[in-house]
Amino acid sequence: MSIDADRIRSDFPALGQKIYGKPLVYLDNAATTLKPRCVLDALQRYYSVETSNVHRGLYLLSEKATSAYENARVAVQRFLNAPHESQIVFVRGTTEAINLVAQSYGKTVLRERDEIILSTIEHHSNIVPWQILSDQTGASLKIIPVNDNGELILEEYAKLLNHRTKIVAVAHISNALGTIHPAKKLIEMAHSYGATVLLDGAQAVSHLPVDVTDLNCEFYAFSGHKLFGPTGIGVLYGKADLLDMMPPYQGGGEMIRSVTFEKTTYHRVPYKFEAGTPGIAGAIGLGAAIQYVNQIGFDNIIAHEGDLLSYATAKLAAFPGVRIIGTAREKAAVLSFVIEGVHPHDIGTILDKEGVAIRAGHHCAMPTMQRFGVPATARASMAFYNTRQEIDILLDSLHKVREIFH
Repeated sequence: MSIDADRIRSDFPALGQKIYGKPLVYLDNAATTLKPRCVLDALQRYYSVETSNVHRGLYLLSEKATSAYENARVAVQRFLNAPHESQIVFVRGTTEAINLVAQSYGKTVLRERDEIILSTIEHHSNIVPWQILSDQTGASLKIIPVNDNGELILEEYAKLLNHRTKIVAVAHISNALGTIHPAKKLIEMAHSYGATVLLDGAQAVSHLPVDVTDLNCEFYAFSGHKLFGPTGIGVLYGKADLLDMMPPYQGGGEMIRSVTFEKTTYHRVPYKFEAGTPGIAGAIGLGAAIQYVNQIGFDNIIAHEGDLLSYATAKLAAFPGVRIIGTAREKAAVLSFVIEGVHPHDIGTILDKEGVAIRAGHHCAMPTMQRFGVPATARASMAFYNTRQEIDILLDSLHKVREIFH
């Protein structure tokens, strides 16, 4: 089955609108994805007729909300092929998931002179938490370099690994360049030195199937809003033994078994890490988004986005004055580029007037920009609801940019 773009696009109300009188061409999917109607309906249903808190109420509405919330956890477990739903912790997003691991697991195991390995092309959310942890523990950061195509240099990674390496934290897919890292190989190499691996899957979950059991990573993090779900909800997967040994990240209601002024005992995993009223609607919406993506199928998504990437890359590479930043052999549908003599912010502003939404800036990846010697890039990132016709509109709009500046 191939993707019927017209039918799929009708599932996304946002795509029916006009921007400055022109049809919206949405190419900022790496920042956040649009939401299908089934997700909006799930949110509407919860807030309209099933509003209640979870786990605590003995009345019907609370039981319905609790069931929907926990069913979403099971949906995530199956989506990631995790061994058990208790290994799925709901958080606010990838950022909180990484901070949770850093401040709970990292603070527990790291000692002075231990080492954490990151890559050159990480999102700030997978840099700053480790810097904070480094300052707290005396551990040091080691950085995997990338080649001119934006690919990790595995030989240099191998040189960084040693008996002091305790944590390796890398993106599954680079948000700024679209590079798909050889995650399984990275994990195997880290494990040969006894290191723990966290994968930042924020960009991966909408583009390719993720099997945490096959990957054998200790932790995997992603955000709902990049998987056609709501904002404010995310997931941390962790291996059961590690989650069990980790202390709570936050204290409050729900994460306890009993509280006295003398002592508090904590709830079991995953609730130990879900203090307070959780993002109930967000989790329910994420469950609906996962069901939607599963219905389309990753074979179809990969084929469609691969066609879009090839088509757009060829068009952009032939465009006068364009330099594509990130030309890895294995890439998701992300194109970062610069045009000679034009600041990316100007590109983004002019394209907006044509109804084309792209991202312009450093993409929360300043070290990536420094590595490639640019202050910022324009980034067009695609999803399965995008079309070749929209790529043509992007290129036509870029010609208007060139007319203005040249």
